[in-house]
This record gives sequence, structure tokens and C-alpha cells, in this order.
Amino acid sequence: MHESRYYRSCAIQNSCRLFPSLMREGSYSTIRLGAYEPLKRLFGATDPAHTPLWKKICSGAISGAIGSSIATPTDLVKVRMQADVFRHPSQSPRYSSTLSAFATIVRTEGLQGLYTGVAPTVKRAAILTATQIPTYDHTKHTILNHGWLSEGVPIHVVSSMVAGFMTALTTSPVDVVKTRIMNQKKQGKEGILYRSTWHCLTRTIKSEGFFGLYKGFIPNWMRIGPHTIITFFIFEQLRKIVGMAPV
Repeated sequence: MHESRYYRSCAIQNSCRLFPSLMREGSYSTIRLGAYEPLKRLFGATDPAHTPLWKKICSGAISGAIGSSIATPTDLVKVRMQADVFRHPSQSPRYSSTLSAFATIVRTEGLQGLYTGVAPTVKRAAILTATQIPTYDHTKHTILNHGWLSEGVPIHVVSSMVAGFMTALTTSPVDVVKTRIMNQKKQGKEGILYRSTWHCLTRTIKSEGFFGLYKGFIPNWMRIGPHTIITFFIFEQLRKIVGMAPV
């Protein structure tokens, strides 16, 4: 009976953790995907088939940074509520719900507490978007230009698979730093273990070696890979439905 209540409680808590993930993804990804092409045009990109890679990378970095800076509070709540999964069963979760998390953080850490880890979060988003969307865009048009595949689902899947691997490769170190900073205990309003992004990065390399930054690479790739494929597949289909040209 006790175990039944425990697992039912875990199921409720896990469903509560889904909401901040949806909030974060809904705001962050909408902004970064929506802003990419307008930014590309600001850089003077007029021919999608022959746009220089550097214009795509700059557009991706800026759109990712903008989206992430706006969505940081939802990302913080998501990370902390997901981290509660690893707490000992005898310890109660830090937050009972998404709204409770926002309220508790503001009450105990101030409004600026919602932006804990904003620096590594924005850097991570800039790196991710500067890798993910431009890799997809450039891979797709390289394949099209060589005539290896035509516009359609196969080229969307192939291009997004390449983009997913490259994204996992470039973002894993930043994910490690961001998660450690967001999850560290605080004394007042200051972190106990890490003072800044750079301090966390250098301390991790010093104590765990360079590959310490790639802890969790495989699960990260297994998450980002399918996520990238689904994102671009749906994105391309939605563009087709509303009459927009493919990426």
C-alpha cells in the first residue's frame, strides 16, 4: 500500500515536471526558429541555395541568444524540478508545482534568482542554435545543389540527423556547466561551488579532465538527435501547409 502511494506520487510529480519543459520549449524554440530567417535576410542572404555559412551561423547564434534570454526562468524551473528526480525518497521535492517553483525562487532568491545561470544558458543557446539550424540549412542545400536528393521528407531526415549529431557535439560541455551552476546549493544569493561560468568550466577540467565536459554525451545525443529530426520535420511540414518556401 505504501509503495503504491509512493509510485503514484512519483507519477504526479513527473507529470508536473513536464509543464515547465513545455513552457520553455514553447517560448524558446518559437523565438529562435522564427527569428532565424529574418536575421539571415538582415545579413544580406537573398539566395537560400548559396548563402555563406557564416551568415547562417551568426543568424543562428543571435536568434538562440534572444530566445534563451527571454526563456531563462522557465529553463531554470525545468532543470531544478528534473533534478528532484535524483533526490533520496526520504527527501521531499523542493517544489510542489511549476507555480510553486516560480514563487519559491522569487521569495527566497529575489527576482534575479529566476535568472540564475543566465550566462551559460544564453551561451549554450547561442552555440546550439548556431550549430543546429545552420547545419540543417547548409547540409540540406549542399545535398540539393549536388542533386543527391530532392526536396522532401528524406532530405529533411538526413539533414536533421547531421544537425543533431553536430549539436550534441558542440553543446555537451555547455550543458554540463549550465546544469551544475543551476543545481548548485546557494549561500545567500551566491553559489557555493562555482562563482561563474568560467570558474565552473576550469574547475571541471582541472578535477575531471577535458572529457569531464562530455559526461552524459550519449544520452544528450539520444535526446537532441530525435528532437532535431522531429523539430525540422514538423517545421518543414508547417511551412508547406501555410504556403511558405522550405528552409
